[in-house]
Amino acid sequence: MWSKKKHAVFFEALKSNKLLKDLPEDELHKLLLEMDEVVWPDNTCSIHLQRTSHYFHFIVSGRLKVYQVEKHSGREFTFFLLEKADAFDILCLLDGCEHDVYYETLDRVVLLSLPMQRMKEWIQKHPGINRNLLPYLSHQMRVLEEYATNVTLVDIPTRLARLILSNVNLESLELELINDLSNEELANLIGSTRAVVNRHLQQFKNEGIITLGRSKVRLINLDLLLQKASNNGA
Repeated sequence: MWSKKKHAVFFEALKSNKLLKDLPEDELHKLLLEMDEVVWPDNTCSIHLQRTSHYFHFIVSGRLKVYQVEKHSGREFTFFLLEKADAFDILCLLDGCEHDVYYETLDRVVLLSLPMQRMKEWIQKHPGINRNLLPYLSHQMRVLEEYATNVTLVDIPTRLARLILSNVNLESLELELINDLSNEELANLIGSTRAVVNRHLQQFKNEGIITLGRSKVRLINLDLLLQKASNNGA
């Protein structure tokens, strides 16, 4: 069993989870007792998990990308970046089928896992979890809808500006979640290539929108970024 300190960390992680936020604390403690800790090392590539059709995972810490690869060209497209307060795989939970995507850790990822059948039983016992599934899925659908719109209708500089804008803390102007990603990873998020993203980041820098440090983008002019993000390429 875990130490009191680790138990407290895990409990707070579950408490902040988007699906479990309405679960009473005593029930959260019971749920935690049924879970296993799973640790995936950072930069573990191309985890194609059959495990996701048998276990439901809650992220305690770290970032995990969910992506697909075109087998002939090797091109990647990233659907989501998951982090603390996220859970997966919802589709497997709903339909019981394996989800044909790949997973890759961007950091050391700590998970709490529960057999899929037990997770379904917890949902049946606590309808509040089921109610939280709908807005969580709705958010993911909106993300995919925006991706589809951007890739088909919007030019690459605008896509890149919108990606940066969607990950900026508007109070501190600090870039979050994607702040230390490589240009290749940024390209995978907007359906482009590393070389093209690098060229447009340099353009943003020259225009006074951002500064570029070692593996880090820093926003310096929010108004200019907003103008760039609103450009539909017409």
